[in-house]
Amino acid sequence: MSDFLVNAPAPGSEREPLQASFSDASNPIGLDGIEFIEYATLHPQALGQVLEMMGFKPVARHRSREVLLYRQGAMNVVVNAHPQDARAAAHGTPAPTISAIALRVRDTRAAYDYVRERGAWEVPAHAEVMELNIPAIHGAGGSRIYFVDRYKKFSIYDVDFIPIPTVDQQPPAVCDLHFFGVVQYIGPERSYDWIEFYQELFGMELIPDEQRYGIMPEGKLMRSPSLDPANTFMLQLVEPHVLVMDTDERLHRIGLGVPDVLAAVKAFRELGIEFVETKAAHTDVRGAITKTYLGSVVFELVHSNVQVGKPA
Repeated sequence: MSDFLVNAPAPGSEREPLQASFSDASNPIGLDGIEFIEYATLHPQALGQVLEMMGFKPVARHRSREVLLYRQGAMNVVVNAHPQDARAAAHGTPAPTISAIALRVRDTRAAYDYVRERGAWEVPAHAEVMELNIPAIHGAGGSRIYFVDRYKKFSIYDVDFIPIPTVDQQPPAVCDLHFFGVVQYIGPERSYDWIEFYQELFGMELIPDEQRYGIMPEGKLMRSPSLDPANTFMLQLVEPHVLVMDTDERLHRIGLGVPDVLAAVKAFRELGIEFVETKAAHTDVRGAITKTYLGSVVFELVHSNVQVGKPA
């Protein structure tokens, strides 16, 4: 595995073997879907307007940081405008950045120990008073991958966030929208480094090239394992085209599953969202892709019949 992606443990530093409950080779960390996706930005109001056009509603504020929680259906999106976090994630640009993904797991500590034993780079925690310490490792382009096991009746938001008064805490999803996956841009000839990273740490499965989803077929597709099949998600790894100078690695866009793409496109157009309509990428029953907002924010709709209920 590439040394860029993992940090091998020093001799003699290996931990004790994990419990037998985490010996399942098909889902070694008890992965159970995406808990939230985080954007970092110095312009939270502008990003909030885009999210609201995409059906998300602001439902809660962080107790001590400039962080706002948006939600629709079972999906949570965190907007982090804490100056230090936003500047670090932006790498000197004003555009919003997908700065983190939080993964639901069966047991946070066991999952965190598992990936670190296999060389993942841990992110030092700096939880403040009255904040949860949510463990994380480094992902693409300086992003973070968090591990969360509080996502049912008692969630991380019950500790770290204060609900916005008079706001529905469970706003319904537009056209049964749900998380389908994330598109990650990677460097030239880096596909198999990242494939090995996600296979080794998370048990993700490479999908055959002939099996494609949506209208953007480039790159390699991986499918996550999940304790609940309805919570499985996709990861798309896209290398730059030969003539493209942008080779930065980063999380590029969110994929949103929907049972009826055309109905969803109509509903979002009524909310003000514009979609790309070119010969290379245009709306059809398989999928659609929005225009780029604020220089970096893109959403991709993908046909999906997964039935996702409200959070437990």
